[in-house]
Amino acid sequence: MLKIAKKIVKFKVPILIISVLLLIPATLGFLNTRINYDILSYLPSDIDTMEGQEILKNDFGTGAFSMCIVENMDEKHVVELEEKIKKVDHVKNVVWYDSVADLSTPIDALPKDIKDAFINAKTGSTFFIVTFDTGSSDDETLNAITEIDKVTNKEVIQSGMSSVVADIKTICNTEAVAYVGIAALLSVIVLSVTMDSFLVPLFFLLSIGMAIIYNLGTCYFSGEISFITQALTAVLQLAVTLDYSIFLWHSYSEYKEKYPGDNDRAMAHAIAATFVSVVGSSITTVAGFVAMCFMTFTLGVDLGIVMAKGVILGVISCVTILPAMILIFDKAIEKTRHKPLMPDIGRMGKFVTNKYYIWMVMFLVILVPAIYGYTHTDVYYDLVGTLPSKYESVKGKEILAKDFEQGTTYMVLYDSDLSSVQGRKMLKEIENVKGMDVVAGLDNIKGAAVPDEVIPANIRKELDNGEYKLALLMSKYTVASDEVNDQINEIEGIVKEYDNSAMVIGEAPCTKDLIKITDTDFKRVSAVSIILIFIIILLVLRSVSLPVLLVTVIEFAIFINMGIPAYTNTTLPFIASIVIGTIQLGATVDYAILITNRYKKERRNGADKRNAVQTAMSTCLQSVFVSAMSFFAATFGVGMYSSIDMISSICILLARGAIISFICVATVLPAMFMIFDKVIVKTSVGFKSKEKENMNKTHSGKAKPINA
Repeated sequence: MLKIAKKIVKFKVPILIISVLLLIPATLGFLNTRINYDILSYLPSDIDTMEGQEILKNDFGTGAFSMCIVENMDEKHVVELEEKIKKVDHVKNVVWYDSVADLSTPIDALPKDIKDAFINAKTGSTFFIVTFDTGSSDDETLNAITEIDKVTNKEVIQSGMSSVVADIKTICNTEAVAYVGIAALLSVIVLSVTMDSFLVPLFFLLSIGMAIIYNLGTCYFSGEISFITQALTAVLQLAVTLDYSIFLWHSYSEYKEKYPGDNDRAMAHAIAATFVSVVGSSITTVAGFVAMCFMTFTLGVDLGIVMAKGVILGVISCVTILPAMILIFDKAIEKTRHKPLMPDIGRMGKFVTNKYYIWMVMFLVILVPAIYGYTHTDVYYDLVGTLPSKYESVKGKEILAKDFEQGTTYMVLYDSDLSSVQGRKMLKEIENVKGMDVVAGLDNIKGAAVPDEVIPANIRKELDNGEYKLALLMSKYTVASDEVNDQINEIEGIVKEYDNSAMVIGEAPCTKDLIKITDTDFKRVSAVSIILIFIIILLVLRSVSLPVLLVTVIEFAIFINMGIPAYTNTTLPFIASIVIGTIQLGATVDYAILITNRYKKERRNGADKRNAVQTAMSTCLQSVFVSAMSFFAATFGVGMYSSIDMISSICILLARGAIISFICVATVLPAMFMIFDKVIVKTSVGFKSKEKENMNKTHSGKAKPINA
């Protein structure tokens, strides 16, 4: 590696020029990468709900729905708004009571449940459904949602999945740049306080920022990324790769003292030394993100691949772009040198080691409530819950629930060959399911007070395309609630009795599948990340016992972090519960590995366990603290700022997790070393002192006595 490092140093100016030029295609790639704002689109494509969505879009020409409410408006004005909305590109139809019967037909001639579904006489609210010929998260649909607001002067309040997605897009477009700015600013503050230069942190951020742009730019080749990936990539990549820059700087400073006046030589050796350390450190982080690729819910694959790629690009940037910057601007950096403003906390090492039994007792006392909290933290799956109450989709949902007792709307697709009699009987059974408000299908509409000839031809076509019939179901229960999931299960049982190929589709059924799939994914991702990182530690440290101890310590920190919401009555977005554990394990187990390597070195050099642990803590604790604080700084500010709870929760949990992992590594890990030292030495390679190894070789006949 030293030969390559010398080449990097030699060509530092061309490297910096090329790296800047590469920003141009990378930026263009990022700007042309589509952002997907629909979480449900990441469900497996082979499940009934997703297949049904495709049938609805391809066979009925209907992809998305928007539930719309107008308040205190007469029929004439509603019709005017209806006509304006119909003219918006990609709006397929507007379903109101005049869609079922001509306006000349008295409302009272309609079935009572259908009449009540559209108009609330008490509050003066009117409800109608806008259908689109594009998918719920397609750009055309989101543009149409925005256009509807414009043409109606926001007299219409929109709700439903597409409206939620549109609001998420609005927030992300407004806040995304701020996320990066906040993370960068707080990181600079922390680094300026903890390091010995005011200027070098800026070069850290510049080199990492370039790696982030390369990472996001190369996402162009995957076609699209999720809004969560877009929002978190810069923050997470900064948080998990900042250590590498710190390693390089410290190594460079040491080699400058060894080779005074020869900065190029010092940097070449620093690059070589840093590369070895950083590769070992980054492997566990990459493994954590790779574990997310084992999710059936493919949002994990999306985030996992992008972040794993980001870590690799971060390593490359650290040993190429950053050294070039430091060497070229060395004089300016030297002028901003100062003593670290933060005291060295490595002195805690002696105290922590001497009182190790206290930390072990605390570990045992906290473990049970931590596990209890970890297993009893509530999560939510309704995307509306991730948005602030001021947004239109949230207001719309509240009005629907209050004025129309509607929690969600979904659909049933069934075979057109099913007779009207059987269809009417099936829909009647669905009407009797607890919590069902309105069931509107061709079979039960034309079989009621409305004769077949009264139903407009376009509505008949909307509800029966010759291959499938479509029935609209309006439920009183909200998306992701236990009640609506039980309701869907019961309805699925009913429709399968009449038509085995029938499908229950829509946001609520998709969310029910999401709950089931992500529950399995959570267990799978946790297991895979633990196994991968266990194997990596086993190979790196060449020990059977150390992987168990290190993973136990970090998992303990994860239990505490993820258990706290159970005691604060905080409900987390589902995605946070899946990704936090694997990211925290992959990113912070490095703290434990750093201390363990030094402990191993001291034991190998003949130190007893107490002195070995004390030295490891004294020499490494400051570096671990700086790393944890940098991670905290990069994520906490974004967590506090973001309006999207899904992003806010993930960042706050990661920030808190970094601090908790640091505390556990600084207290519980040395206690583990003190208690299990004998086991560690016997089950690990490289812990026995060199003198003892030589003696063992002598007694085994592998080495001859000196006086032989």
